[in-house]
Amino acid sequence: MSSHVSTLSKEEITLWAYRLEHKRPEEILAWAVETFGDQIVLASSFGSEDVVLIDMLHKVAPQTSVFYLDTNKHFSETYETRDRLAERYGKRFIQVLPKLTLEEQANQYGDELWKRDPNQCCQIRKVEPLTEILSRYRAWITGIRRDQAPTRANAQKIEWDNKFQLVKFNPLASWTYEDVWSYIRANDVPYNPLHDQYYPSIGCDVCTRQVKPGEDPRAGRWSGFAKTECGLHK
Repeated sequence: MSSHVSTLSKEEITLWAYRLEHKRPEEILAWAVETFGDQIVLASSFGSEDVVLIDMLHKVAPQTSVFYLDTNKHFSETYETRDRLAERYGKRFIQVLPKLTLEEQANQYGDELWKRDPNQCCQIRKVEPLTEILSRYRAWITGIRRDQAPTRANAQKIEWDNKFQLVKFNPLASWTYEDVWSYIRANDVPYNPLHDQYYPSIGCDVCTRQVKPGEDPRAGRWSGFAKTECGLHK
């Protein structure tokens, strides 16, 4: 399947953000894939929002590519979730690896870089690999929601991604945590079992901890650092 539209101007993106605001995520995904064809890709961390999008895409546009950033430091439960999803949907997920192995990173930057400089570690193991794979596409789909963090409060259903220079779709932007889990339960979607153990947001096993009652849902990421984002979303 090839692309139908050569480009969307910034003005058209603003107009479509208005038009898509009250559409169901499935409708947004269908329009996105119809518009960009094989030039659109879903980024998945196999977290709760992303498994919802994988299920929806399977129903509306099953041929759409899905990739994940393999930092080599994911929880074993994350890899198991990937395998369960692959089996359920008959899907091969694109593995995107950093240029440096963990050993090479330790040689260049010292051992356990994530303990000293998590931003540098995320840059090497997430941002640079993401930049490389997104350069092959004209649009990407993410699972970010506005109520996840103040940094995401203004996310539109479609927007121009200045950082990576392509169109970005956030079909679940207006959904709540409850919306996500209602969908997972109603559609029996495989999900990461760590979610049942107070891990609402799951990243690398060295930088993610359980969230205590009353804490911000993203408090478990980079605990002890003034950091709430890995740098993938502006």
